Amino acid sequence: MSAQELPPGAWPWLHDVARWLGTWIFFPFFRVRVHHADRLTSSGPVVLVANHSSYVDGPVLFGLFRRRMVFLVKHEMFTGPVGWGLVRIGQLGVKRGTPDRRPLMAAVGVLKAGGMIGVFPEGTRGAGDVEAAQHGAAWLARSAGATIVPVVCRGTRRPAGRGRRFRPPVDVLVGEPITISSGGGRAGLATATETIRAEMAGMVRELDEIRSTT
Repeated sequence: MSAQELPPGAWPWLHDVARWLGTWIFFPFFRVRVHHADRLTSSGPVVLVANHSSYVDGPVLFGLFRRRMVFLVKHEMFTGPVGWGLVRIGQLGVKRGTPDRRPLMAAVGVLKAGGMIGVFPEGTRGAGDVEAAQHGAAWLARSAGATIVPVVCRGTRRPAGRGRRFRPPVDVLVGEPITISSGGGRAGLATATETIRAEMAGMVRELDEIRSTT
C-alpha cells in the first residue's frame, strides 16, 4: 500500500496498527455482521458514505474493511492526545459551518492517489435514517473522479429508554457503487447528492427489514 493514500503528517505504520486494532476491539461489545462486503473494491479512489447514529460508527467502519480509510472528522475532536492520534493515523478535521478548503483538498489528494475517504453526509449524529445530506461527498467524488460506495449501519445506537445491552447485533450493509457525473455545476451537485441520499435511505429500510427477520 502506498503512503500517498494518507494525508501529509500521517504515519502509515500507526494507521495500519490502529486499523488492525479496529478489527477486534469491538468484538466484546458487538456482534458485527457485514452484508455484501465484496461490493467495496480493494483499490482505486472511493468515497465511502455512511449513515451516522452513534459515536462508534466511524471506529467500527475504520477497522471493518481491508483498506486504509481517511475519515472527515469534526474539528472539535482534534484536541489533546486524541487529536494528536487522529492526525497521526491520517484523519482530517473539518470545521462544520465554516468554509475551509484545506481538509477537502487534502481529501482530494488522497483520492487522486487511489485512496479511500469516509464521509458521513448527514453531517451529524441522529437517527441514521438519512433524511438529509450535505454536498461534500458528491463534490469530492466529482473533483477526484472517485466512485461513491454507500454503506449503512444499524445497531450501534442504543434505543431510547433501554439500558446497557450485551453484545447487540450490529449490521453493516454495503451498497452498489455509484458513479457521479463530472459536470452539471451546482445543479448537478445537488442532483448527485440527492441520488446518494435516496440510495442510502433505501438501504436503511432494506437493512431494517433484514434485521427484523434475523
